[in-house]
Amino acid sequence: MQRAGVESILGLRIQGKFLLLDPCIPRDWRNFEMTVRHGSARYEIMVENPDKVMRGVRSAEFDGQAVTQRPVSFPLLDDAMTHRIRVTLGE
Repeated sequence: MQRAGVESILGLRIQGKFLLLDPCIPRDWRNFEMTVRHGSARYEIMVENPDKVMRGVRSAEFDGQAVTQRPVSFPLLDDAMTHRIRVTLGE
């Protein structure tokens, strides 16, 4: 049940060497945060929903750098670092 919620609502999936993020959340959620560990790395993920939409990634950042590819994906590293992911939902 937990995995179903994480994958379908929070939109977090691991595919090969990448973390994919495509949330589908209630409009009332203004934001949410989660932390994911992969090997020795830690991923601090912040999803913001300023337009009160249910889905659709307007912008994404990985460690302060813009991510433009769609679907949105981030490299899974095993580097003992903390990585920060910021996603903004919208159209």
